[in-house]
Amino acid sequence: MLRSLRTSPGSLGATLSWLRRLRRRLLAHRRLGAAILAVAAVALTVHAVRPPAPASVALTVAGRDLPAGTVLAAGDLARVRVPPGAVPAGFIERPTGRVLAAALRRGEPITDARLVGPDLTAGHPELVAVPVRLPDAAMASLLRVGDRVELLATDPQDGGTTVAAPDALVLALPAAGETPVTPQNPPNAVTSGSGGRLVVIGVTENLVTRVAAAAVRDFLTYAYGH
Repeated sequence: MLRSLRTSPGSLGATLSWLRRLRRRLLAHRRLGAAILAVAAVALTVHAVRPPAPASVALTVAGRDLPAGTVLAAGDLARVRVPPGAVPAGFIERPTGRVLAAALRRGEPITDARLVGPDLTAGHPELVAVPVRLPDAAMASLLRVGDRVELLATDPQDGGTTVAAPDALVLALPAAGETPVTPQNPPNAVTSGSGGRLVVIGVTENLVTRVAAAAVRDFLTYAYGH
C-alpha cells in the first residue's frame, strides 16, 4: 500500500511542468488585465479633460443660387449648423412657400428682409411698401432690388405725365404671376389679372395715396434717379 502512494519522478516532473505553465498563464493574463485597465484609465482621463463640443443651432440657408421672385421649395433650401451668435436677426426657420424679394447666393441664410412681406422695409422705417404693376414686363425686368427710381404716371386720356414718387426704392420683384404679401396686399387678396409685372416699391407715407391712385388710373413707368 505504501508503495502505491509513492510518486514516480516522471509524474512529479510532469506535475511541476504543468504548474509552471499555469503560473506563466496567470502572470500573462494579469499583465494583459493590467494593460487593459491602464488603457481604460487613460481613455477616461482624456474624455474628462476634453472640452465639450461647442454649442450650435440649425440654420436654414439657400441650397443653391436663387433669383429674385423664387417661390421657395424644400429643394431650394439646406440646413447647416452654426454657433448661436452667428444666427442673423429675422431668421426664418420654415420659409417654404414664401417669395424671395432679392436674389440669394448659395449658403446665405433666409431672413424676413429677404422675403416679400411686411418686413421688406426693415432698415427703412421711413418707407411704406406698396405693390404697383408696371404694364411693360420687359421694362420691369430691368429693375433690381435696391434700385432708386422716379416713378412716373401717364394719364391714358390726355397723355400728361406726372411724378408719382420722386425717389422710390425697389424692395421686391416677385416672379411673374406671384402675388406679393404686404400690408396693402394681404394673403388671399384678389389681384388684377392684367398683364405687366408687379413690383414692390418703398415710398414715404405721404406718397402712398398718390402712388396707389396712379397704379389704378395711370400707365406707370419709371426713370432712374440722378
